[in-house]
Amino acid sequence: MKNFNLSVALLFFIGLSSLYAQEKIQQVEDILEKMTLEEKIGQLNLLTPGGGVATGSVVSEDVEAKIKAGNVGGVFGVSSPEKVRQAQKLAVENSRLGIPLLIGSDVIHGYKTTFPIPLGLSSSWDMELIKETAQIAAKEATADGINWNFSPMVDIARDPRWGRIAEGAGEDPYLGSQVAKAMVEGYQGDDFTAPHTMIATVKHLALYGASEAGRDYNSVDMSKIKMFNEYLPPYKAAVDAGVASAMTSFNDIHGVPASGNKWLITDLFRERWGFEGFVVSDYTSVNEMIAHGMGDLQDVSALAINAGLDMDMVGEGFLTTLKKSVEEGRVSEEQITKAARRILEAKHKLGLLDDPYLYSDESRPEKDILSEENRAVARKAARRSFVLLKKHENTLPLAKDAKITLVGPLADNKNNMLGTWAPTGDPQLSIPVLEGIKNVAPDAQITYAKGANISNDTTFAKNVNVFGPRIEISEETPETMIEEALEVSKDADVIVAVVGEATEMSGEAASRTDLNIPDSQKKLVRELVKTGKPVVLVLMSGRPLVISEEMEMPVSILQVWHPGIEAGNAIADVLFGDYNPSGKLTATWPRNVGQIPIYYRMKTTGRPAASPSEFEKFKSNYLDVENTPQLPFGYGLSYTDFEYGEAETSADKLSENGSITITTTVANTGDFDGEEVVQLYIHDKVRSITPPMKELKAFKKVEIKKGESKEVSFEITTEDLKFYNADLDFVVEPGEFEFFVAGSSDHEFTNEFTVEE
Repeated sequence: MKNFNLSVALLFFIGLSSLYAQEKIQQVEDILEKMTLEEKIGQLNLLTPGGGVATGSVVSEDVEAKIKAGNVGGVFGVSSPEKVRQAQKLAVENSRLGIPLLIGSDVIHGYKTTFPIPLGLSSSWDMELIKETAQIAAKEATADGINWNFSPMVDIARDPRWGRIAEGAGEDPYLGSQVAKAMVEGYQGDDFTAPHTMIATVKHLALYGASEAGRDYNSVDMSKIKMFNEYLPPYKAAVDAGVASAMTSFNDIHGVPASGNKWLITDLFRERWGFEGFVVSDYTSVNEMIAHGMGDLQDVSALAINAGLDMDMVGEGFLTTLKKSVEEGRVSEEQITKAARRILEAKHKLGLLDDPYLYSDESRPEKDILSEENRAVARKAARRSFVLLKKHENTLPLAKDAKITLVGPLADNKNNMLGTWAPTGDPQLSIPVLEGIKNVAPDAQITYAKGANISNDTTFAKNVNVFGPRIEISEETPETMIEEALEVSKDADVIVAVVGEATEMSGEAASRTDLNIPDSQKKLVRELVKTGKPVVLVLMSGRPLVISEEMEMPVSILQVWHPGIEAGNAIADVLFGDYNPSGKLTATWPRNVGQIPIYYRMKTTGRPAASPSEFEKFKSNYLDVENTPQLPFGYGLSYTDFEYGEAETSADKLSENGSITITTTVANTGDFDGEEVVQLYIHDKVRSITPPMKELKAFKKVEIKKGESKEVSFEITTEDLKFYNADLDFVVEPGEFEFFVAGSSDHEFTNEFTVEE
């Protein structure tokens, strides 16, 4: 009887929830019935008053008047509870229907508490940590009045010339999908109406990371098989995780720009994948279809709305042309109503239709933003993102009482710690490396010299410094700065050189054709090595670099990306061994730019090279360099050493509804406790379409004490082995599969199993 009563109560609760949901939907329909065509179009207009960082030359005019007139559905570049309340008052108390605004922002890797750049975060291979950083970002941003986030960026990128590789999770669709899921769940939580959650936006729909020549905003040309198997999975993972918003990309797909691409927005995203949220353009990307050759502003606006785009960011083409297009029969009012409905549904999801001031609590910023707890997570995230690229002898970790000379243009430089796309962070609150070393090792004897400029090229510096001084060129000559560095290094036990990229040498509109460390810094490193003293390179960048020269030097190399607000403390934690580095690369590092694109999931050719390191005529190789990368996907060293036992399967055959378990033992044979990212790669030996040489299918990050070992297992089903065939059906084909379990992608296959028919 007790169980019966519980069941009745549960059914009653479900019924009430359903009625509540229907009531909320009816609330949207009631508003739509009252709206004029102009008011519906107004909901599709997203503006910025220019208070934030703009990614285009256009800043909206007369924003206040347009809000009062009901011609604005959302704004970005507005923050703080007070300012957001003022904006909402303009809409709620002055427009005819009083519909509140969406308040958006680019919260890419943290809000005020800035975490490592996303490429760095992905290198942690720690999904719970990545989810936690998104939760903190959402908590801080919502405390400042923001309810809609233009993140995560999930574009697969295999060309490090493209600056926006810094904003994503690297080259692999499986890992990228796991990161996309974690970030969406972190931002959105399980209750949109909770004051600390916000709408996430998966971007950029789609294929933006495959821009030709690695040049931003450039064209993309790709087969559907490659799209579905290699580039689209992270977007679908975000949809499956319930992402409520999507943003179109700047590039074209099959000759049609993304913001006007019906196949992409409607056929694929909505109908095939079941996306139920709303789609917004990127900054003026609707207008930019004019330059693509798609017609005038009215033409491209009609193309976009008919394709299924719901909201026009900044360009105002919808606002100024859609009514005319309806009158001329080029756009139906029903299409505009659908778009307006989706925007209103987003607002009711957030609870704004019931409480427009839900995100205007003036007590929250002081307690929720830049708290000590948040900064502690930033420090933890940064040190877990670092990748030890090379260890020379026993230089690392450093003794805390050592005589250390710290040199390099990034060693005492707050302006370059946060990384690209951190418009809501304050660089002056960041911890530079010099300060961090003093915090962590107060007994160390530290001498410091800048040693070099980030670059000596004044034109290059001007191009980089659009958002402020990132490259500052000293009045001292380059020769004098190097001499000063050598002078202060004379009595040092070890030299730590912090070198690499300024923050805006990567990111949006920051494509590069030369991926070497700038010459000014290379010269410094060469001279430091000549001293014969132990040298540690702390390498900062927003992308994979070409470091073939540095890898040949007798130095240790720690890749730290751009680590965020706790940069210096986290770097010092790792340098002095308070944390053993555990990061692994999520993008392949080339030997030179000529190898690009190079990635681990490449296919074999009909004439594969017999040896990747030896030239053979009439095989697929280069005359001047071997096929292998400088550093492979999944690579990363530790202060300790890990040894892998032979992998075993629970069965030799995998049936359609069954599973097999792959198990190996990993031993810590070194002198430090450490963490290892154990990775499973599989190869489908015969396929109806050519398979990749190897595919990441699972991974686990495990902590192993020195002298101990752990058993690591992965369960594999046929679902994990599916791919899109020539008909774009998602299938698994019977046959033989080979696999290996290792610490990086650079290993040979060791075992096999069979998938039964």
